[in-house]
Amino acid sequence: MDRLDVMKAFCRIVERGSFARAAEDMGVSPALLSRETRLLEESLGCTLLTRTTRSMSLTDHGRHYYDEARRILHDIGAMEDRLRRGAETVKGRLRVNAPVSWGLSVLSPLLPPFLRRHPDLTLALTLEDRVLDMVEGGFDLSLRLRAELPDSGLFARRIGGIRQRLFAAPFYLDARGRPGAVADLRGHDHVAFEHADHAQKWTLIGPGGTEELPLEPRLRLGSSLFLRDMLAAGMGVGALPDFIADPEVAAGRLERVLPEHELPPRQIFAVTASRLGTDAKTAAFLDHLQDALRDPR
Repeated sequence: MDRLDVMKAFCRIVERGSFARAAEDMGVSPALLSRETRLLEESLGCTLLTRTTRSMSLTDHGRHYYDEARRILHDIGAMEDRLRRGAETVKGRLRVNAPVSWGLSVLSPLLPPFLRRHPDLTLALTLEDRVLDMVEGGFDLSLRLRAELPDSGLFARRIGGIRQRLFAAPFYLDARGRPGAVADLRGHDHVAFEHADHAQKWTLIGPGGTEELPLEPRLRLGSSLFLRDMLAAGMGVGALPDFIADPEVAAGRLERVLPEHELPPRQIFAVTASRLGTDAKTAAFLDHLQDALRDPR
């Protein structure tokens, strides 16, 4: 038993007036309670209970220990109740980190309705394309865009998906030609996202299966939004997620390259440090995001 368990056991022994009755309540053996009480007395250097074959009584030290143990256990129980009630209420400070481009393009319009719905909640949002240590940073929730997450002590929940494809400016393709096959991309300038797992090569899935293209990018950029702008300026061919590319295609600033091919899809993962970390405010935010991002599998 740990120290709190020993305190609980001692209080139960005193209140039930018997090792046997206390052991029955706790589902353990009387011998275990007797041994734990003896070890407790040895650790304190005093006698707490006087015992005979027919009776048991508290010493002065035992009465003092019992009173203090009851107070401590009551305080712990009250504290835990307060935490449980707080964990069931959407209030307090929620700390979240997310990628810059996704945060600006997707998350931004989703925040106002969530915050209006929960007026007692404050939100601290950090946007960073690099993966941050969420424990060290004190984040309740980390939103990550990855094909898959490496094994770790963190807990992840998929809340949506993202498609990634190749794009270029129409006037660039007019000048340099529109690729008809993956091999044709070798004759083009490449623009790559520095933090992506496809910064060194593109894995493209098409009607004929999967093909890989090693990259020697003319530009390597640490921002998907900057990459979008460089593609629209005619600097080459690059991969963009749908939430960035779709408005540009609709406006005629970008054109899909190899329309029958795309990169492996990315998932949107909501990561917490532990399952217990999903308290009411975190769970409410997750549910809000998942409802807004719901997509067919």
